Parts: sequence; C-alpha cells; structure tokens
Amino acid sequence: MQHGKYRFIVGFLAAPLALYALFVIWPFVQSIFYSFTDWTGLSPDFTMVGFDNYARLWDDEVFWKSLQHSLLFALLLPVVTIGLALFFAFMINVGGRHRRGAAVSGVRGSSFYKIAYFFPQVLSIAIVALLFQFAYNPESGAINSALMAVGLDGVQPLWLGDPDLALWCVMAVLVWSTVGFFVVLFSAGMASIPRDFYEAALLDGASRITTFFRITLPLLWDTIQSGWVYMGILALGAESFAVVQIMTTGPGGPDYSTTVMVLYVYQSAFRDGAAAYATTIGVALLVVTLAFAAAVMKLGRRERLEY
Repeated sequence: MQHGKYRFIVGFLAAPLALYALFVIWPFVQSIFYSFTDWTGLSPDFTMVGFDNYARLWDDEVFWKSLQHSLLFALLLPVVTIGLALFFAFMINVGGRHRRGAAVSGVRGSSFYKIAYFFPQVLSIAIVALLFQFAYNPESGAINSALMAVGLDGVQPLWLGDPDLALWCVMAVLVWSTVGFFVVLFSAGMASIPRDFYEAALLDGASRITTFFRITLPLLWDTIQSGWVYMGILALGAESFAVVQIMTTGPGGPDYSTTVMVLYVYQSAFRDGAAAYATTIGVALLVVTLAFAAAVMKLGRRERLEY
C-alpha cells in the first residue's frame, strides 16, 4: 500500500498547487513588488521608489481612518453576526418546548425560519445595498416613514448622511445579509449532535442555557471558529466594499466616516491613478487579514471534542 504513495499524492496536488500559485500567490508577490514603485497603473513605465509609498501611508489620515473602520468591522461584525446566528440556530434545532415523542425539538415552524433567514443569501449584495439605500432615505425611506407612522415625527435621522450614524447603518446591513448563512451552517452542525446528550442533560435538570454552553458550544466550536475567520474576511473584503461603495455618499462619506481599506485601495487605483500606492494599502490589508485570522485561530484553539 505504501508503494508509489508519494508519486500518487504529488500527481493529484501538482495541478491545483500550480493554479493556486499562479492565480493567488503570484498576484500577491506582484503587489508587494509594485508597492516599491511609482507605477500609475496606466503606463508600463515605472521606477523604484523604495519605501516612499509606505512613508506616505504612515502620514495618510484617510488610511488611518479606513484602518480603524476595517478593524471595527473585523472585530464587531463577527461577534454580532455569529452571536445572532448561534441563538437562532439553537432555537430552530433544540430551543423549542417539549413535544410528545420528542424530548428535544426546535420551535414550531423551524423549517420556515431556516428559509426566511437564508433568503438574504439568495440576493446579490449589490441588490441588498440598493434596497437599504432606499430604506435609509431620510425623506421617502421606509425607516423614517415607519417612524412617522408611529408618531415619531421628530425622530428623522439622516442615517447615511450623518457621520455618526453612517458606519453603523452599513454594519447593520452586513449583519442582516450574512446572518442567515451562519444560521444554516450552525443548524447543520447542531443537527449532527446526538439528541441523547440534550435529553440526558434535561433529565438531570439542566436548563436550555446550560445545555447551550455545556453541550452545543463545545461540540460546535470548530465550526464557530471557521465561521469567525470567514466572517472576518468578509468584513475586511468584498462584502464591506460593495455595501460602502453602493450605499454611502462619496462613496466612503460623509467626511470619510465609512471609508474602509478595501474601498480606499479601489479609489487610489482607479480614481486617483496611483496603482502603486493602492498596492501598498493592499499589502497593509493583507497583513491585517492574516493577523486577524492568526489571532482567531490562536485564541480559539482548544482540545477537540469528538462524539
């Protein structure tokens, strides 16, 4: 069985690794190289400028604002999204009342709730951003209209036009659009946990909260950790870019209050014609993303439980 094992493994891995190196690793290497040049992105000619782009980055107030916003996204969005998803998934699978013939069951209509929570995933993030852009409209939007309908005429925020509210409005959209995916993911994980564990705990007098922290959370920890990393990458990458680009004024406004790093990369490259500086910001974004993933994997490391 050992004869030719390594040739067999190399034969299967060679093509995928080559494609990964060509389309993933090599662009990163190119970006790092271009960050040491003055390339505009439009001309094939450029010269080496050393660390000038990184010195410019250090003194760039917009970059530091975008970094602050991206870090807020990466730290807060996974907490809120995964926390809500765990609660909804727990209620759907094991949070219902006792029923005849089943000591543990989900709330009534759990199948419908799974579909309802997952529905935002069917929509493109661009469509979601446009829908909420209309909803946040201060004059004719659904939110202010609802406030007016219940007699709160004096409470009519500008929402996306207020620098103190705009970022939180964007974050709310990202939570709404992504929580359904994790509800389905965690529901699948909870469905694989033997019901005997819950039944034994309930017979011993454990409450629903106790079963969640003593059974569900430990046995689902690997899935939660992976979801945490995935959500953080979404918050630092394409999801945040699409929502901010479509919903906000500027985009990234007002007064850079919603600018995130990935949007600043796009604006520097395609609006300002500074591709080399954009790749420098991209390198910083790469470092932040890798540091986030490494921190989550390190802090979330624990003994694996099997059942």
